[in-house]
Amino acid sequence: MKQKLMSVLVAAGLLAVNPALSAQQKISDGVVKIGVLTDMSGTYSDLAGPGSLLAVEMAVKDFVAKEKPNFKVEIVSADHQNKGDISANKAREWFDRDQVDVIVDLVTTSTALAVMKVAKEKNKITLVSGAASTPITNEQCTDTNVHWTYDTYALAVGTGRAVVEQGGKTWFFLTADYAFGHSLERDTAAIVEKMGGKVLGSVRHPFPAQDFSSFLLRAQASGAQVIGLANAGNDTINAIKQAAEFGITPKQTLAGLLMFISDVHTLGLKATQGMYLTTGFYWDYNDETRAWSRRFFEARKRMPTMVQAGDYSAVYHYLKAVKAAGTDDTMTVMAKMKATPVNDFFAKNGKIRDDGRMVHDMYLAQVKKPEESKYPWDYYHIRKVIPGDQAFMPLSESKCPLVKK
Repeated sequence: MKQKLMSVLVAAGLLAVNPALSAQQKISDGVVKIGVLTDMSGTYSDLAGPGSLLAVEMAVKDFVAKEKPNFKVEIVSADHQNKGDISANKAREWFDRDQVDVIVDLVTTSTALAVMKVAKEKNKITLVSGAASTPITNEQCTDTNVHWTYDTYALAVGTGRAVVEQGGKTWFFLTADYAFGHSLERDTAAIVEKMGGKVLGSVRHPFPAQDFSSFLLRAQASGAQVIGLANAGNDTINAIKQAAEFGITPKQTLAGLLMFISDVHTLGLKATQGMYLTTGFYWDYNDETRAWSRRFFEARKRMPTMVQAGDYSAVYHYLKAVKAAGTDDTMTVMAKMKATPVNDFFAKNGKIRDDGRMVHDMYLAQVKKPEESKYPWDYYHIRKVIPGDQAFMPLSESKCPLVKK
């Protein structure tokens, strides 16, 4: 398994002034080490993967340049192949042998839940930006985890609600057969039914999948107005392509319940125009998002997804908390992170709740028609800002044991 090591050395001028105040005395082994565990080569590698590693590298470089900490920061990275056992083994190796303090990204719910369990056991921090399932901050929450960017509840509130409001009353779900897909289907079905719609059925496909023909034909036979795609990455791309090939669209509407700008870029505006999606970040939203995203683009030649932008935000916030606390002790840093609002290009007045959910505004976007796009990557109309307290599951409904009722 390939592993990359980047070390950022910082001049420790304070040491000469007062050795007793040295952060290195309070930082375990004198280094804050960040592990980026993501899908480097599989179905989610475009929306996370190398771009997530780049985002974390940018966060570390910016933190060192702006905050001038008197400790060293290192990054290691690995490809988890979207497998929980590989993820857990790598996490254990990093924590036990390599003194990694925090693991970030964790695209794919199965990997996130597996690593969260190891991190809790080892008293280490996880910052989940890539995975989506609500159990991450609900039934399986931990006090050493933060769920940063989005979740299936927010996707359902955004996209599911919008499609029903546009007249999509009957649904059939095409669902990736693992925890994420199940969670996305469950949360979206609840919103559809709450708004007076009806779920006519669902079919689960292997993860990942190439041939969606039999699944799409069952969705077509259901007669549902809307086919809800409870999947992501290449699975979503392939399902949309094949639905068009079989003539399913535009007779039935596709709802991409988790779509990324990378998916729209791959498919093109002709294939995706008019589709609604929910996102925690859009590169062209304001001057701040544009400035950061253009820096990312210079290195990657692609605009960032919300997962990649979330990775940057989470790591920068974590490092600021370490500096402010003067230690990388897990519980001290977590307390500082939760006490400090998140204010950056990604989120304004974001807050980390007791269940580990970072609450921030989400955006309902609609994909532009080809003739509406004025420049490269000009893909979205932002139709609605969904306030954080409406986008995410209220604590009153939480099953997280950390939440006091």
